[in-house]
Amino acid sequence: MANLKKFLIRRLLTFIPTIIGVTIIVFLIAYKIPADPAKAWAGGEKATQAAIERIIREYHLDKPWYDQYIFLMKGLLTNTIIDPRTSNPVMYDVGKRFPVTFQLAIIAFVFILLVGIPLGIISALKRNTWIDTVVRIFALLGVSTPAFWLGYLMLYVFFVKYRITTIAGVPPFPPKITGVPMIDALLRGDFALFKQHLARFWLPGFTLGFLGMGVTARFVRNSFLEALSSDFVQFLKAKGVPKLRLYRHALKNALVPIVTVLGLQFGGLLGGTPITETVFGLPGMGSYAVQSIQNLDFPVVVAITFIYAIIYVVTNLVVDILYAIIDPRVRY
Repeated sequence: MANLKKFLIRRLLTFIPTIIGVTIIVFLIAYKIPADPAKAWAGGEKATQAAIERIIREYHLDKPWYDQYIFLMKGLLTNTIIDPRTSNPVMYDVGKRFPVTFQLAIIAFVFILLVGIPLGIISALKRNTWIDTVVRIFALLGVSTPAFWLGYLMLYVFFVKYRITTIAGVPPFPPKITGVPMIDALLRGDFALFKQHLARFWLPGFTLGFLGMGVTARFVRNSFLEALSSDFVQFLKAKGVPKLRLYRHALKNALVPIVTVLGLQFGGLLGGTPITETVFGLPGMGSYAVQSIQNLDFPVVVAITFIYAIIYVVTNLVVDILYAIIDPRVRY
């Protein structure tokens, strides 16, 4: 436990400069955009000079970039900075949209686990057969298919053509238990609400996870084949160990690199939500970020980046801890 505690403290300390660095880069990109955010926040072409000057003073836009950054981050951490367009605290507006994005990422990740891992294992076991070829083609399609194109294709096939799914508004969220509305509805026994969420989110979830399915299937195949060809597996095979037990040992040894890829996949899902949410009309953080960029609403963009960075580094921390659980040879 002492080693684990020291490990967690070290990793948490390294996360701080990572998050600061990410937010500074995003802020500087926004800062260097040749536009007038004060005018945009004050009402655009109809903005009065008095309103523009008030915005400049209120958001420290007349200060050097580092003063603006410190003011912005302090406001985000204390939830005191106000979105100039909605007059609400920035983190409040972002927080309302977080459950939609998180639920979308969870559903996409479930698709990756349920489709990518089994296909990779089957492809490895059926190496150089027609099944292996089909899986490898699927993986290639997953890697090379643009998310926006796949999204519009899915909408046309499943909504416009055959009316299999719905693109109605997001169902109401039940009181929070886990923070994931579908799971909360299921835990409360509200199966009608669970079905509403599933009907609304399964198609964008599949679209978002399609890239990850292909990447995971290909990586699981290669890792499993490498484990099957290792010396210890050949030794067990020579001893006459049953195939099922042999495959179980090989898969356990292949899990460490697979867990790494899955962790990166979950972090990558969050980066893909802006396109998916925009295509499917979901009011999540991704589509909100797109709207904020169009409106030069930089506090919101930095806030969403800040949350994405935290989720990404926490995901990597969980992956590192899983290493030691999966493989006892790994030490903190």
